[in-house]
Amino acid sequence: MASIALFHSVLGVRPGVHDAAARLRARGHEVLVIDQYDGRSFDDYATAVAYQEEVGFPALMQAALDATADLPDGFVVAGFSNGAGMAEHVALHRQVAAAVLFSGALPLRFLGADAWPATVPVQLHYAVSDPNRNQDWVDQFLAAVRASGADAEFHEYVASGHLFTDASRPDEFDPRATEALWAHVHDFLRNIPRAAHVSVST
Repeated sequence: MASIALFHSVLGVRPGVHDAAARLRARGHEVLVIDQYDGRSFDDYATAVAYQEEVGFPALMQAALDATADLPDGFVVAGFSNGAGMAEHVALHRQVAAAVLFSGALPLRFLGADAWPATVPVQLHYAVSDPNRNQDWVDQFLAAVRASGADAEFHEYVASGHLFTDASRPDEFDPRATEALWAHVHDFLRNIPRAAHVSVST
């Protein structure tokens, strides 16, 4: 079983993050939910983005490293949206076993890196109609991972919400896509993938 560092989205630690942690713990994984907002959370993206900009992305990235400093090498990083960027950043600076990214992927150049670690497989999840999806960023990130020799799974879902696994956000939540996503995550954590592929789930 894995030790997992889980990063929240720009909205903070909401019920969807707690649900993710509970699902992972139910499979025997140890999960550290990293709260970068000191208990603050938001209901709307505009207010959350303003707060994130106030704190500053560099400060959040350093806080991500600080929060995982006591974890022994070989843990898994995971994150939602903005938290996916935090997970990437940690993976570039620590010896991690894998990265699971939900609705977020940053080109490595945004993180000051030229290459992805060849020993870190990635599983990336996105809704097909995610309004915040930047396909160019997705393509750049996956290309960099695969160029390193690491495995990269990309799973897409017929859904339209950005945080589509969070039942507390009814305008975004998609229960079918959520269950499909977690089936993929559990398989990935149980069996580190050996080949890159793309799948579309309904």
